[in-house]
This record gives sequence, C-alpha cells and structure tokens, in this order.
Amino acid sequence: MSLYDVPLRTLAGEPASLADHKGKALLLVNVASKCGLTPQYAGLERLQQQYGERGFTVLGFPCNQFLGQEPGSAEEIQTFCSTTYGVSFPLFEKLDVNGEDRHPLYARLTEVADEAGEAGDVQWNFEKFLVSPDGAVVGRFRPRTEPEAAELVAAIEAQLPA
Repeated sequence: MSLYDVPLRTLAGEPASLADHKGKALLLVNVASKCGLTPQYAGLERLQQQYGERGFTVLGFPCNQFLGQEPGSAEEIQTFCSTTYGVSFPLFEKLDVNGEDRHPLYARLTEVADEAGEAGDVQWNFEKFLVSPDGAVVGRFRPRTEPEAAELVAAIEAQLPA
C-alpha cells in the first residue's frame, strides 16, 4: 500500500488522503498548540508561502500524545492556527503517532530513519517527514530541527517538482 492510499480525515472531519497532494513535495508534521515548539508553526507557514506555488505543501497532523499539548477540539485547533500563526496549509484530524493506536500513516512514516540512522517512535511534537512527489519518504527531521533550518530547506528544494 502506498502512502497515497492511507485514509485520512481533514480537521473538519471530511475524508481525505495524501493522494489529494500527489505530485507535490510534502512535509508532514505532527503539531500541537500548547508546546514549547509551537512557534515552529510560523516557520512552517513561511515554507508554505515560499514554496507552495512550486509544488510543495506542509501537512499538519495534530497530536495530543506528548503531555496533552494538543487538547483542543478541531474548531479550537483551526482557530488557534489561523489566528495566531496565519496557517494556510492543510490540517488533519487529531491522531496518534506512537503506541498501539498509532495511525497507519505514522506506522509507515516511523519506519524511516533520521540522519543518525534511527527509525522508530516520533520523539515529540513537530517531527517532520519529507515525502517526494512520487510518494517516497525521503527525509526525517527530529522536532528540534527548525522548519527553516538549512538542511531541511535544502532537502525540500531538492524534492520540488521540475
């Protein structure tokens, strides 16, 4: 099964999948509104603005597994993201990234190793997975890697469709 085949739901509860973004470079990020790393939303939105017209999009996946740092309802999450950070990229329903209830998407993503060669559980909020336009996971960046870090930007630019 391809990543494009994994069923998802938008933050509004509508059926969705990564196939809706096929042919684009994607940055999948588990996000949270009450985390010390929450200001990364600003950098993620800047990436979206900078590269969105070149075949790239950020996709946000709210997760409440790390110290309950995403407790809000879908409406609260949407309002927070749009009013605080002007988020324009798609957000999906809250899901689990680790444990026995790990979403099938994250079951696939966590098989990929980071630059240190470590795969497995997501460490914290704002872990980033870069997906190529053909649906391959080509990079994993741990939570403390800022969205606009040189290595992440270079990886995104290398995946932009020709």
